[in-house]
Amino acid sequence: MKYAFVFPGQGSQYVNMGYDLYQKYPVAKKIFQRANDILGFDLAQLCFEGPEESLRETKNTQPAVLTVSVACLAVLAEHGFSFYAVAGHSLGEYSALVASGSLSFEDAVCLVRRRGILMQEAVPAGTGGMAAIIGLDKDSVQKACNEAGGLGAVEIANLNSPEQVVIAGEMPAVNKAMQIAKEKGARRCVLLPVSAPFHCSLMKPVGKEMERVLSQVAVEDPVCDVVCNATAGFVHNGEEVRNALIHQVFSPVRWTESVELLINTGIDGFVEVGPGRVLTGLIRRINKNVQTANVQDCKSLSKLLAS
Repeated sequence: MKYAFVFPGQGSQYVNMGYDLYQKYPVAKKIFQRANDILGFDLAQLCFEGPEESLRETKNTQPAVLTVSVACLAVLAEHGFSFYAVAGHSLGEYSALVASGSLSFEDAVCLVRRRGILMQEAVPAGTGGMAAIIGLDKDSVQKACNEAGGLGAVEIANLNSPEQVVIAGEMPAVNKAMQIAKEKGARRCVLLPVSAPFHCSLMKPVGKEMERVLSQVAVEDPVCDVVCNATAGFVHNGEEVRNALIHQVFSPVRWTESVELLINTGIDGFVEVGPGRVLTGLIRRINKNVQTANVQDCKSLSKLLAS
């Protein structure tokens, strides 16, 4: 079988994530220690003990999810698991690029910490948000956004599966788009517990700052296939990776198309590497015929090893 490793983004975090791998595997513990040294505070303690409110802060969530994902990746490598391709959802793209050899772990931790601070500060608290629209096709969601646009910016932010589209923007417009989506037949519309409207034009100032930050970092050519969020296409060299990360901040996450591309190029199994099972569920909604697994702790690792 040809496996792709996929890496989760913000929203997958939970208190105690990565703890049992940290306790059992020195290679995982080393990843956490490296993150602590880079950031100058005890990220491991935040991941293991919380408090949840602090872990949910974007500036903390992003390096935390990245570190747990890379720790899981290191344990999988120690067990001899290999992969043909990688992809990550939003923040998870940085974990995927570490796996591909395009970014060092140290640089990735610094980048996502900065990215988290910038995204958190880009829009005043409470003025922007995101909502999941479930059971409505993307064209109808786009029409709902267009009709609500008179109240402010609202755009498609994540194309997660054929049944789930996430919108982002200014709150009056987001609320109006949710109402219109329900009138158009959406099964559910759910506000997401996030601190800012990610992956929309309101994040363009963040993109400009990330361009400056990324210019100071070594970005290597990936050693395996990498699908990027912004284009749902492969990136082949360091310059393409750098441009993808700049545009990713204010562009929709084209997850459905990314998964379909991997399947169409021969991938028949996916392993979600990192906290939670969000991507596993989305992949099953995109294509029920591919095998899926996840590794986030010792129990899920044992299940994968047994299979």
